[in-house]
Amino acid sequence: MACSMASIVLAFLLCGVIWLEETKVGEGKECPLYCLKVNYVTCKASGHERWPPVCNCCLLHHPERNCTLHIDDAPPMRCY
Repeated sequence: MACSMASIVLAFLLCGVIWLEETKVGEGKECPLYCLKVNYVTCKASGHERWPPVCNCCLLHHPERNCTLHIDDAPPMRCY
């Protein structure tokens, strides 16, 4: 009985460690739930190269966050 109880506790601990590693507690950020009509993205580090569009600055996965979202019928939005 004690062996099976220890196995269950060990399994729960292992699941908790895997969950913590997957979610990266304390490192995550919440993104707003809106999507802009972005045509393309440019970033200062890459010069005038156009990157694929993203919905908003929060979803931008560029190493240097100094980028601009070029939006339909609106002024460009800077992402810092």
